[in-house]
Amino acid sequence: MSETGVNAVVSERVGESVLRVTLQRPPANALGTPIIDGLNEAMDEAEADDAIKIVVVGSSVAGFFAAGADIKHMSKADGAAFIAYGDSLRGALDRLAAPNKITIAAIEGVALGGGLELAMACSLRVGGADAKFGLPEVKLGLIPGAGGTQRLPRLVGRGRALDIMLTGRQVDADEAHAIGLLDRRVEAGRAEETALQLAAELCRMSLPAQQAVIRTVDAAFDMPLVEGFAFEVTQEQGLFEDGEAKEGISAFLEKRRPNFA
Repeated sequence: MSETGVNAVVSERVGESVLRVTLQRPPANALGTPIIDGLNEAMDEAEADDAIKIVVVGSSVAGFFAAGADIKHMSKADGAAFIAYGDSLRGALDRLAAPNKITIAAIEGVALGGGLELAMACSLRVGGADAKFGLPEVKLGLIPGAGGTQRLPRLVGRGRALDIMLTGRQVDADEAHAIGLLDRRVEAGRAEETALQLAAELCRMSLPAQQAVIRTVDAAFDMPLVEGFAFEVTQEQGLFEDGEAKEGISAFLEKRRPNFA
């Protein structure tokens, strides 16, 4: 429960295969314990049900996806409490980033600091035209410590990432889309609708193949090129022998929609 006695995160099944997760901790969805616990509970629900393929994370707080870390909580923390808080936040975001489920951030309004780190942990990001993004931690004498320094350069490149983090400036939706921080830019107010449409499209594909795509693309940033090629081969072979490739190939030859699990 949040301070107001209302769940800070609400999960709702959309169809058979999509879990919609809504942040609702006014005034700005600060990523304190209520939201961290709520995200973990939502991922527990998703991971316990193989039918759930896609998790869509959005917000019901007007003007905010999530404004960042819980600064009031941080101001009262000693060193041990600070690292415990950071570990809990990083743990929740790492679960969103894991390839076992496809995750989509539906962003309206502000996604700053930890809020942007949450969005970047997701597999894909859909944003409304009014969305704004930033990592302003330098203004607090800190760095983006929940994955921001690692995920942002992978999305937009080193130079652009440094420009955003060193200045602490905000990036609008047009720039975010142009530099690859935002995968799909839509009209204001349509981010969640579009994210759910994208989720429905993704549900028609093979989840094992999608998981392998994420693993293999991530390997491109962590392995030398030759090792990456070899890893790609193992992933492809595994899908052919143990995945859903035989069904996909048969469906193609029979001119029908594949019956993926």
